Amino acid sequence: MKLKIALYCLCLVILASCGSKKKTIRSKDAGVVLVEPNPIKLPSVEEDKHIKRLEKSGKKLNRYTLNYIKKYAPIAVREMHLHKIPASITLAQGVLESGSGRSELALKSNNHFGIKCHTDWQGERVYHDDDEKGECFRKYQYAETSFKDHSAFLTERKRYAFLFYYGSRNFKKWAKGLRKAGYATDRKYPDKLIGIIENYELHEFDTWSTDNNVPQKDTEKIVKPPYTIAKYYQVQKGDTLYSIAKKFKTEVAVLKELNGLKNNIISIGQHLLTK
Repeated sequence: MKLKIALYCLCLVILASCGSKKKTIRSKDAGVVLVEPNPIKLPSVEEDKHIKRLEKSGKKLNRYTLNYIKKYAPIAVREMHLHKIPASITLAQGVLESGSGRSELALKSNNHFGIKCHTDWQGERVYHDDDEKGECFRKYQYAETSFKDHSAFLTERKRYAFLFYYGSRNFKKWAKGLRKAGYATDRKYPDKLIGIIENYELHEFDTWSTDNNVPQKDTEKIVKPPYTIAKYYQVQKGDTLYSIAKKFKTEVAVLKELNGLKNNIISIGQHLLTK
């Protein structure tokens, strides 16, 4: 009897001690709220006429995409004047990456281009499943900031430098170059962008050459693209990231960072930025 009582008391002590230990759950870093400039009204790029003409063409077009183009065409043209990125490419990427502004990432975080946090991002962040579970994405206060950050993302990273040699009116080379530089892993990404551009005639915005759509009082710093020659290596049979790094006197970590690689897996025929 005494043994039973002793065992019962021991069980109570163990249960009490277990209950007192609370599980520590580390929350993911939410980042800090950055001060974003209020969006300004931009001059028209005749986006209304463009949309009306498409609506009268008889094509079966997505109404959400039409509204998206109508809303963001002016800022896409403005970014083209500032950074030499084709307005058609910016709009097509926005349409594709954000589901014409209807994706969860766009609606809740104003992230229209699927740009992830990376090591240099200090602002607010949200987490979604993408190539991997719970990946970190940038969060903005305004959609306009997302467009500006998209321009900065392309102009400030060396692996995209070669794109600017194509000029702002060669959207097909830009579409293929974005895939080559590692913006997306989808092999059909270039075809999807080109399809959107041609179907919605977005290339017409690339010819909008007047700078009237850049307000004279706009004091935003213009980021000039780094016009350096990007050096690529085509992966051959038997290559590994280690052997390629050794060949070009660099490190595996550098190659992964330059090419946006998540692991050490590479495939024959793949183009890797080496410098």
